[in-house]
Amino acid sequence: MRVLGVDPGTATVGYGVVDETEDGDLVAVKYGVITTPAKMPMHDRLSIIHNELRQVIDQTKPDRAGVEELFFAKNVTTGITVAQGRGVILLTLAQAGLIIHEYKPHQIKQSISGYGAAGKPQMQEMVRILLNLDTIPSPDDAADGLAIAITDIHSARLGDLTADGYDS
Repeated sequence: MRVLGVDPGTATVGYGVVDETEDGDLVAVKYGVITTPAKMPMHDRLSIIHNELRQVIDQTKPDRAGVEELFFAKNVTTGITVAQGRGVILLTLAQAGLIIHEYKPHQIKQSISGYGAAGKPQMQEMVRILLNLDTIPSPDDAADGLAIAITDIHSARLGDLTADGYDS
């Protein structure tokens, strides 16, 4: 199974593609960020996000995708722009025909570290360990994308167990 994880934004969109091997190992396939210039008109920024995310999908051919949910907005304007970016991301994933699951930040933290209030350094180190990487993935948004992909794999595993009657 190959999963694309996406950490939404408009200035920076983090992504990570992770494979689960037949013996259950997790392997980082590709990760990085999509960035857009702050002074560029929003419709152009959203177009960049769509086009570059589509390129990642076309290059890596994931089976499914996980996306972080928007969880708060201290600044309403920031919340609206992030929501616009998230909408474009969801549309791009849907147009690619991917199975999409959405995760709250505490769900991702729980899945990766076992603690729903884990800090960023703990999360980054756990992503490094789970993917058997030599260094912590950089930048932070890319590490977040990988964490979301891993969370979706964990969720799929749990779904497989409960579908097989192991939910009691």
